[in-house]
Amino acid sequence: MLKTICVFCGSSDRIPAPYLTAARQMGETLAHRGLRLVYGAGSTGMMGALADGALSAGGEVIGVIPEIFNTPALMHNGLTRLEIVPDMHTRKARMAQLADAFIALPGGLGTFEELFEMLTWLQIGLHTKPIGLLNTRGYFESLVKMVDHACREGFMYREHRDLFIVDDAPESLLSRLEDFRLPEDLHRWVERDGPPA
Repeated sequence: MLKTICVFCGSSDRIPAPYLTAARQMGETLAHRGLRLVYGAGSTGMMGALADGALSAGGEVIGVIPEIFNTPALMHNGLTRLEIVPDMHTRKARMAQLADAFIALPGGLGTFEELFEMLTWLQIGLHTKPIGLLNTRGYFESLVKMVDHACREGFMYREHRDLFIVDDAPESLLSRLEDFRLPEDLHRWVERDGPPA
């Protein structure tokens, strides 16, 4: 049963309004479903909209922020709980520890890095938690095509493509994460039992 969802997303303020709306809706949906939000404690961009959406709907929000970003301009001051950690690595490990599942909303390099590390950890068995992408405005379509290309070229096994769920609506994405099951033959790449297909 999912109780706490870790969400990765962008902090840029220079984005179209529909992205902010989607982030706020995700926060609201988490709260309405009684799910706790864990995120990077930011107050700007999609991060701020996400937290504000959850808080406005009565949800619980835990922010984990590294000391480097612990500034009035970046940190959200209205969270249920705030944890300040020494560095980015500790932040990510702490968020992963708290979470029962992960969702990536649109974002930049930091969001991509967080998403792919959680996918890698799932691939090698460091966790078994579901991972979803909220595909607002088709944002992740190119990323999915890149992953599919990696599979076709033999760099990934097909079951690794099935490690994440893509959906464009918060409600249905969360429902699909609740139903997630690990792909069969997930460790085939370690045992080298057959070609990547």
